[in-house]
Amino acid sequence: MLVTGGCGFVGSHLVDALLAHGHNVRVLDNLDPQVHGDKIPDYLNPDAELMRGDVQDPAMVAKALKRIDVVFHLAAVVGVGQSMYEISRYVGTNTLGTAVLLQALLNRQCRVQKLIVASSMSIYGEGKYACENCGIVTPPLRPAQQLQEKQWEMVCSQCGSELKPIPTDESKPLQCSSIYALSKKDQEEMSLLFGRTYNLPVVALRYFNIYGPRQALSNPYTGVAAIFASRLLNGNPPLVFEDGNQLRDFVSVNDVVQANIFAMEHSAGDGRALNIGSGQPISISDVGRVLGSALHSNIHCKLTDKYRAGDIRHCFADISAAKAFLNYRPRVQFADGVKDLVGWLESQKPTDRVVEAFAQLNSFGLAA
Repeated sequence: MLVTGGCGFVGSHLVDALLAHGHNVRVLDNLDPQVHGDKIPDYLNPDAELMRGDVQDPAMVAKALKRIDVVFHLAAVVGVGQSMYEISRYVGTNTLGTAVLLQALLNRQCRVQKLIVASSMSIYGEGKYACENCGIVTPPLRPAQQLQEKQWEMVCSQCGSELKPIPTDESKPLQCSSIYALSKKDQEEMSLLFGRTYNLPVVALRYFNIYGPRQALSNPYTGVAAIFASRLLNGNPPLVFEDGNQLRDFVSVNDVVQANIFAMEHSAGDGRALNIGSGQPISISDVGRVLGSALHSNIHCKLTDKYRAGDIRHCFADISAAKAFLNYRPRVQFADGVKDLVGWLESQKPTDRVVEAFAQLNSFGLAA
């Protein structure tokens, strides 16, 4: 097995699970300093073979593929806001890196049996909504004027009624609102197209908001749960955009690993893109409250009353397809999963770089 990005948050947990299932595992990772501080993480399983290299390097990727039968492609630069001003880096790693991998798979004399690629809920843009007058709608992003007036909720473009968010399934038209989202869409679509063309089983897993131990707490572009936790551990209030009532879907890294194993073992998901989430919406403010309670902190979230360019209002997963095709069933409730995260947090000393990241967004006019 090859896991690209196997030193990362999700990748390292997947490596552990594959080894526990009796597989030989090779990891290809460039050990990005923004994530790892330019060192091999101490949690990386010593039974895995580590190859330090970049997924954009054709020779390194070809070497990493030797004697491999299944590829889990998780290597990516992650961060919606940062992607808007580090465009070439994101497109290079995510889009070009995937192209290099696919080219190497094509050039290989011995075919792999399956490719599983990490996609993202970010490619949806806004989620699905219901209008009491017009039925199911998939609205565009909120116009700048609406955000400037701090009218946060979505309204129907046909009748003007406020919309009710509903679970987003895979049929929802894609609507990328950041370079990161566009690059993840590239990864997914290139991989599925490659699979159809060359008869290779490919599964794209559209991850929603993943949380759990080993998140890069000092990376201000990592998941919101880790960002909030980093603030709280440093005695600072989590900064919440808009009014904090925006809904997301938080899924445990353990459930995400389960989905990857099922995607490898089941053929029914081949050729498909599947949502991997909890199926349960939670507001961003509630995320902060649950984390604060678990950390025994009296610090409350700070509502900034600001917004970021490209931010969506609501999006949470309909996981019916993953249940049907992979027999995927989330096992971890958010309140329980946070306990595992807190156990990890207590052993860490994160650096809070959120203010620095916010200043970067401001300097490019991406927050207001």
